[in-house]
Amino acid sequence: MDIVGRNRLWQDGETMKQAITRALLFAMLWWLLAEGRVDGWLMGGLAVMAATWASLVLYPPAVHGLRLAALPGFLAFFLFNSVRGGWQVAGMARRGRKALRPAFLELPLTLPAGAPRILLTYALSLMPGTVGVELFDDRLRLHVLHQDLPVATEAQALGRRIAALFGVPA
Repeated sequence: MDIVGRNRLWQDGETMKQAITRALLFAMLWWLLAEGRVDGWLMGGLAVMAATWASLVLYPPAVHGLRLAALPGFLAFFLFNSVRGGWQVAGMARRGRKALRPAFLELPLTLPAGAPRILLTYALSLMPGTVGVELFDDRLRLHVLHQDLPVATEAQALGRRIAALFGVPA
């Protein structure tokens, strides 16, 4: 990132908010590591400033912020479908190889690029019976244990939850 880019980084109000949030988190971490002692805050302050600056340069603030109000719904949806998928996979494993019909599926993506798509890929990979193999520009390739499972429908439902979580169109 060049000097002009860094200056633009600090002109954004959202960036300042995230910088303050990160600085507070790093300060809490320092406080925990220092076991609440105040005699190390000169060095701690320098460490907090350096860590905040490095985090902003190496991991710039996200374009899409999380909506915490949607987090419980996302977590409940994910947990329910993980347990349900686990039962499906356990049933397939109990029936043996004849119950498996592995395949690769390509799903079109409607979520915006960045964190929403990455979360969709990771969340689908954590769901039993699916693994995200490759993330293209507007497609996601998945490996599934059974090609007749409604993976595309479930991925769309998960995509809607993620869209609500980030406050973006599905």
